[in-house]
Amino acid sequence: MTRIQQATRFALILLLVAGLAGCKTISGWFGGDKEDPTETLPVEQMYAEAHASMSGGNFNRAAQYYQRLVARFPYGPYTEQAQLELAYSQYKLNRPEEATATIDRFIRTYPTHRHIDYAYYLKALVNFERGSGMLLRMARQDLASRDLGATQQSLNDFAEVVRRYPNSRYAPDARQRMIFLRNRLARYELKVGLYYLRRGAWLAAANRGKYILQQYPQSEHEGDALALMAEAYTRLGQGPLADDARQVLQLNYPEHPYLAGNWPEGRGLLGKLNPFGSK
Repeated sequence: MTRIQQATRFALILLLVAGLAGCKTISGWFGGDKEDPTETLPVEQMYAEAHASMSGGNFNRAAQYYQRLVARFPYGPYTEQAQLELAYSQYKLNRPEEATATIDRFIRTYPTHRHIDYAYYLKALVNFERGSGMLLRMARQDLASRDLGATQQSLNDFAEVVRRYPNSRYAPDARQRMIFLRNRLARYELKVGLYYLRRGAWLAAANRGKYILQQYPQSEHEGDALALMAEAYTRLGQGPLADDARQVLQLNYPEHPYLAGNWPEGRGLLGKLNPFGSK
């Protein structure tokens, strides 16, 4: 190859590179190289855009803006509020793992924030919604496959809100949700106990009744738990234990159908709660 040919080839390469660069510049003239606003807006405008999207129900767009705001501006009051609202947007998008991770990060980073009570409340609410969906599915599942983890965690989280911030604006709602969750959890534990009773697992049934009393005190199924224990101990031949349970039931729930011999056989609570009642 001659020197002239080499020079010509080199010139062609330079022209090609310059042409490619020019194509990018020209495409930018016609809008093909449009800048992403999340990369250029100042923090105030980014937060305003995100908050407006969240208020309008566009949680996907809100989450996108909040995430970029936090990444670009890791410190400051807008960033702190953006993390809380990002967690709420993720919660509304049904992304409980992401929402919980965002909340935990906020709690670790800003433990004395003026809205820290809301962070704890929102965390409980995330698990509450996750647990509520699980409770609806549980009726179609086998007893052995049921997982109450999210529901129990939600109960613990609401209890933490009440313990840490008893005067918070979120405490009254947390208390009401605790009552609801305690009753739900006790009800499903009672289902398990009745299942054991029907299968002749008397000791397991008695222990389940005891577990309800210990774990969910003041639930609406306390009387049922005592009746379960009295019946299970009777069938085990444990007369003194059965008498003790029956006496406590008589003292606290004198109208309970067990005391009239109408519980749990065939009707009433067993028919409502036992998932195998048709068998």
